[in-house]
Amino acid sequence: MERNLLPETKVKALCNKAREILAQEENVMQVRAPVTLCGDIHGQFSDLMELFEIGGKAPDTNYLFLGDYVDRGLFSVECITLLLALKVRWPDRITLLRGNHESRQITQVYGFYDECMRKYGNASVWKIFTDLFDYLPIAAMVEGQMLCCHGGLSPFVDAVDDINGIERLVEVPSNGPLCDLVWSDPQEWARGWGSSPRGTGHTFGEDVTEEFLHHNGIENLTRAHQMVMEGYHWTHQNKVLTVFSAPNYCYRCGNRACIMEVDEHYRRTFLQFDRAPKRGEPYSTKSALEYFA
Repeated sequence: MERNLLPETKVKALCNKAREILAQEENVMQVRAPVTLCGDIHGQFSDLMELFEIGGKAPDTNYLFLGDYVDRGLFSVECITLLLALKVRWPDRITLLRGNHESRQITQVYGFYDECMRKYGNASVWKIFTDLFDYLPIAAMVEGQMLCCHGGLSPFVDAVDDINGIERLVEVPSNGPLCDLVWSDPQEWARGWGSSPRGTGHTFGEDVTEEFLHHNGIENLTRAHQMVMEGYHWTHQNKVLTVFSAPNYCYRCGNRACIMEVDEHYRRTFLQFDRAPKRGEPYSTKSALEYFA
């Protein structure tokens, strides 16, 4: 096992405590402003620490993370360990939603499983984390005006209250409402529902967005899931916002990252940032936890 990683016994204890907290949370979390929204992290640990440098340390800043903490990057173990530790330490200040990569099937393809095997020598830690992923909430409502999820809308979900009726303590299925909420994407120039080019989930047009928002009396949908070059992107007449928080995605895309602050008056401020500067020794799980001590 690599130095400065939490031992397997402590990972298990951390996940058990996090599960107790998450099991008490609703499928749709009610989140008050001020809060800072964050998109995909994807195992980019130094960039996650840069995010906290820019957005502020917990618990001084409330955070809502929109999923995809693992895979792609080289430090998924460190990212998910830190975020769960913050959730356990300040459960009312950190909200963690589920992304499409918080899945057993996906993490076996895109890196997290292999990273756990490399760093711990067995699959036990991967199983501990992926079992916990089933407990992550699916969506959040900010001040009753902004629906937040990882992916997008679903033809199986007409009302926000429908999301609370979804059985979430399962692996993300290949179809249905849970699948769509973590997999679907807005389509800029199309109407209605379409088949996603990802092979999972749906695409949805501006008319779908308008009908859903009007029916539910909410202002907009904020989601993650898609890399956008400036870190955030509006579509559907500024009714759908994509936030992406992994700069230079996969260490080669050259994109900026962004987090969005929502203040108590529901004013939004976008904080863009580039990949983290090198600061001597890279962060470890231990040094990151000390940073928040």
